[in-house]
Amino acid sequence: MIYRVLLPFLLALFSLSCSSDGSAARTSEPAALPPPVMRNIVFFGNSLTAGYGLPPQQSFPSLIQQKIDSAGLSWQCINAGVSGETTAGGLQRLPTVLAKRRPDVFVLELGANDGLRGIPVRETTQNLQRIMDGVHKQYPQAEIVLVGMEFPFDLSAFGEHRYARYADEFKAQFRPLAEKNRAAFVPFLLQGVLGRPELNLPDRAHPNAAGYRIVADNVWQVLEPVLRNYNVAGN
Repeated sequence: MIYRVLLPFLLALFSLSCSSDGSAARTSEPAALPPPVMRNIVFFGNSLTAGYGLPPQQSFPSLIQQKIDSAGLSWQCINAGVSGETTAGGLQRLPTVLAKRRPDVFVLELGANDGLRGIPVRETTQNLQRIMDGVHKQYPQAEIVLVGMEFPFDLSAFGEHRYARYADEFKAQFRPLAEKNRAAFVPFLLQGVLGRPELNLPDRAHPNAAGYRIVADNVWQVLEPVLRNYNVAGN
């Protein structure tokens, strides 16, 4: 008789205990972490960025992506290099690129083709400034990395004093631009590569696969701190 009276109470107590334990188990499970925010690096340049003459995976932006992935950073590289691009051409193309991809970091590598065409340095400087202004107008928080270039031929040995002066002026334009715009600065993209046949294609103007590994290192030395500081700053 007592058993029959207590049985409903015991069943209710057992049910409550199981429900409590199950709820506790569910609430103790760790919440799933949100996926990392993927930010964009837009590499805006000419054939040196595009990776002229090589498979896309051997271009220096692709090699930078490998370094980023190895470092566990949440950035994706977008190669917006076009062979033959001048600073004037880049200025015209900029709105289309910015409309397609929002740059958190914008790596500006232009000018070499201006030098090869003998375009006045003042014009090249103005175009580079306008490109940076265009990026900041549309994306004020974007960080800019300016890539320096040197005129690829030393004509002073041939007594071409006018061209030697041009080469000096061409090289000297980049650092002041970087300082004026508070941009990170890669002094010379082809440092350690230019003039070394074993690191260039037969045209001696574009790096080969081994040369691009050095180019990627040149850029990464400057770019990596920008990426890590960007994350710390919480942009």
